[in-house]
Amino acid sequence: MASSSNTTLAGFRRQGEPSVAGMSWRDRGQGLIALVAGTFTLAQLLLVRPGMGLGWDETVYVSQVSAHAPAAFFSAPRARGISLLVAPITSWSSSTPLLRVYLAVLSGAALFLALRAWRGLFPARVLAVGGALFASLWVTVLYGPQAMPNYWVAIGALAATGCFLRAHADTADRPALWGVAASAALMTWMRPTDGIWISAPLLLLLLLVRRWRRLPLLLALAGGLAAGAAEWIIEAYVGYGGLLQRLSDGSRIQGGLGWNIAVGDQLRSLGGRALCRPCTGPMPNPAVIAWWFVLPLLAVLAAVIACRARRPAYPARTLVPLACAATAAFPYLFLIGYAAPRFLLPAYALLAIPVAEALLHLVTGPDGRWRPVTAALVAIGLAGHLAAQYTVLHRTVDRTTADHRAWARTAAELHRLGVRPPCLLTGDESIPIAFYAGCSSAAIDGNNRNSTAAAITRTAQRMPAAYVGTPMSRPPSYARDWTPHSLDGVRMYVAPTTTEGGRG
Repeated sequence: MASSSNTTLAGFRRQGEPSVAGMSWRDRGQGLIALVAGTFTLAQLLLVRPGMGLGWDETVYVSQVSAHAPAAFFSAPRARGISLLVAPITSWSSSTPLLRVYLAVLSGAALFLALRAWRGLFPARVLAVGGALFASLWVTVLYGPQAMPNYWVAIGALAATGCFLRAHADTADRPALWGVAASAALMTWMRPTDGIWISAPLLLLLLLVRRWRRLPLLLALAGGLAAGAAEWIIEAYVGYGGLLQRLSDGSRIQGGLGWNIAVGDQLRSLGGRALCRPCTGPMPNPAVIAWWFVLPLLAVLAAVIACRARRPAYPARTLVPLACAATAAFPYLFLIGYAAPRFLLPAYALLAIPVAEALLHLVTGPDGRWRPVTAALVAIGLAGHLAAQYTVLHRTVDRTTADHRAWARTAAELHRLGVRPPCLLTGDESIPIAFYAGCSSAAIDGNNRNSTAAAITRTAQRMPAAYVGTPMSRPPSYARDWTPHSLDGVRMYVAPTTTEGGRG
């Protein structure tokens, strides 16, 4: 039968690809993939720079496992996967450059493994080009070495889909089954809801389409998703009032999930805005966002190529990742009222390999020879795309580094004023500044509310405390009698129990 695993594997072999088993390192094309992954790691170290400092969300994740500062408030939508990923470094060292190097090397190795999961499904050149397309995006290079979950969800999605297709094609491929389970667990370990959205097409295939039903594969996928999300679910009952309450709180913190077209917001964020909330202002230069319009066209071309192929295994290997990319992007394009470019990293990763095949189809003929005119046009387009990507990356890194250094200067000034560990900070941007200062942070309202005015007043009577705001903001009632100080546009109100140069 055409749907049998033997026929499927035969379809792969007729493309000139070796079978999964018994291939040498050279035959598998792993050298090309390793080159892409190594270049990606090098780009992170050279272009993002290890001394960039930690961002707001990073300080929350890192503080959970850091010996440098108390744990910051951990809101309902967050998951602890990234905190545990960085724990081997942050549990004993406060060095941000060391953490950046660790994550850059780890993210490069993870990209290699995720691409390798697709061996036997696409030629090595397609995998290498797909990996290069994904790894060359400014958002990928920027977030690869950051203590943020989105890149790791993307890697899990890419690896899970490749292993899923291999395991379906060959029921004897046990490593692929384990790969499905591990990759699914990685996704939900990092962001449980993202893992469910991405896996939805895979689950539907296994449950609803007769020729795709594979009980071991279903168990591997469902078991991996459950294993990764287990800690988040248990924590929901222990600390958030139950699973439904945690989901409700997460929705509220994200502005209330519901029909909300955020396509324009995502376009605006492509200019280098880490968080576009509220997302106002002009669109970026057309050269910066042009690739975003080309991407779906190439995805459609990849689908057409797959459907027109006369090999039984061909359509699935392209259509399945395209379907997963669509469900990965859907909530961030249509269900939330703000944007961040990192949200779509899983979709970009899943689109990369089909898009790479479409590009190679455009530049080569049926006989494998180059099409000079088309190849030249594609090369020019890619060169312009890369130039725009790295222009945005350079500006974003410079701006981000400056912001992080401003937090470090504020923390140093607070130390000079006597606000030293153990200490407490409240107010605007108190979470990242508190991490830099080694203090706890507290808020009496907003999404990070974890205290009351009375509790902060009591704490300020026994340890150094300060309110951090802007020159135009009015301090809360508990801080109006505290001593004001200013530095670089930051207004600091220091509790009277604190003495300059020491603790009161």
